[in-house]
Amino acid sequence: MTLKRHHKIILSGFTSVIVIFMIVSSIFLYSLFIKQNLEYNSLNNKISKLDEDTQNKINVIAESLIQTQELAEESQEALQLEMNLLKASAGEDFSGIIEDAVKSVVIIKTSGLGTGFIISDDGYVVTNYHVIEGEIPIQAITYGQDTMNADIIGYNEHFDVALLKISGSYNRLRFGDSDDTQIAEKVITIGHPRGLFFSVTSGIVSGVHRKGINSAEAYVQIDAPLNPGNSGGPLINTKGKVIGINNFKVAEGESLGFALESNYLKNIINEISGQTLIS
Repeated sequence: MTLKRHHKIILSGFTSVIVIFMIVSSIFLYSLFIKQNLEYNSLNNKISKLDEDTQNKINVIAESLIQTQELAEESQEALQLEMNLLKASAGEDFSGIIEDAVKSVVIIKTSGLGTGFIISDDGYVVTNYHVIEGEIPIQAITYGQDTMNADIIGYNEHFDVALLKISGSYNRLRFGDSDDTQIAEKVITIGHPRGLFFSVTSGIVSGVHRKGINSAEAYVQIDAPLNPGNSGGPLINTKGKVIGINNFKVAEGESLGFALESNYLKNIINEISGQTLIS
């Protein structure tokens, strides 16, 4: 059947619309393909950069872990050497005491370094208040090189005592009766003077019930050297008992160190904690 002229015009117009639609669709699909390809390439570049950054960070962490491990090994070796030297100089008085006591001592890490010691099996730690004053976060590094956050339970600014808590189970140091402390009695201190981790020094008691900077007659005077980093460490007698917490030294004098007596320290700890942590 022969199409009439107006039918041909309609058919031609419809065909043109279809052709134009196909052309537009092709252009749209091509544009969409180009856009997706660009986005895919951009995403690949970002992923590659992220992988590179991640690998760089992993390398930095790995190097840091290696350095930390090397430092830990060096610290252990230095500590063992120092303990051997101390045992040789102190004789039998501290035989077996040092190796047990040092495991209950921690490094208090803030913007600087101080010392603390564990006083309960569940991780209560005592240190000087000035070691943690105004410092957040506070970390404790154990003898086994574990690093963890330490929470502040409370403090007594007048006697420069702070009580912290770390998670875990530990061997604690036990307290002696500071009223039994005698002049010329041998003692040791454990701390981290000037970044020398877990250093042990020995000395004798030079005086008892000395007046401190707070005017309280509550301090043991010792000739064992106290340096920055020793603050908050334990003063230990030949029975392995804590008879004080290292507190301050007289800057103008040599070997004039002072530790808050353990009987005062026990009462302060119990008062801060609101329970009988130390009996």
